[in-house]
Amino acid sequence: MAPAGVENNIDWASIDTILLDMDGTLLDLNFDLHFWMEYLPLVYANKHNLSHQQSKDKIYPILRAEEGKLHWYCLDYWQKIFELDIVRLKEDVSHLIQIHPFVLEFLTQAKLHNKRIYLVTNAHRKTLKLKMRVTNLEQYFDGIISSHDYNTPKEDQAFWQQLTTAINLDKQKSVFFDDSKAVLNSAKEFGIGTIVAINKPSSKIDTKHVEGFVNIETFERMLPVKPHA
Repeated sequence: MAPAGVENNIDWASIDTILLDMDGTLLDLNFDLHFWMEYLPLVYANKHNLSHQQSKDKIYPILRAEEGKLHWYCLDYWQKIFELDIVRLKEDVSHLIQIHPFVLEFLTQAKLHNKRIYLVTNAHRKTLKLKMRVTNLEQYFDGIISSHDYNTPKEDQAFWQQLTTAINLDKQKSVFFDDSKAVLNSAKEFGIGTIVAINKPSSKIDTKHVEGFVNIETFERMLPVKPHA
């Protein structure tokens, strides 16, 4: 549960750039969890004449071995490993792609007050294409950066160094939102001025406090967004 008055920790007057993760932050992580944990194993099971559980037992360790690495987020890599059309399979369950509550209100206010807004994600460009088509969120961003563009995930300092150069980032005047503890720690190590953890990334899982950061369940706690001084 977020501490009372958490919104007071965000000094909007001193912030000119908003950096936003996508999956679990702007979008309900339920889509991704369902796809990788349930649907992909089901398709794999059908292809290889396995039970759903046998398929999970085989797939989960393969996935976990790449966690936090760029391959973890790369659809081309998993298409090669599992010999399945991952992009097409994601289309099959695209009805589960949902925008989190209060995200649109937050983005609208941020844009109104001329904040620079960047989507900063580990998601593969093919995933981005699908999710932007479904959600129509692209219109709110000054730019969309995928860690695949830099060949290094947000967990690594090299990502933040390249991002700073690419968008002329003043990290002290920036706020970053994410649901991954590893990524939040990476942003903290780099020195991003304000960092906020999303503690309910999926509508289907309970809120879980992320130690060491301002926590929010939804962007309602970040409203109203105020103009830069």
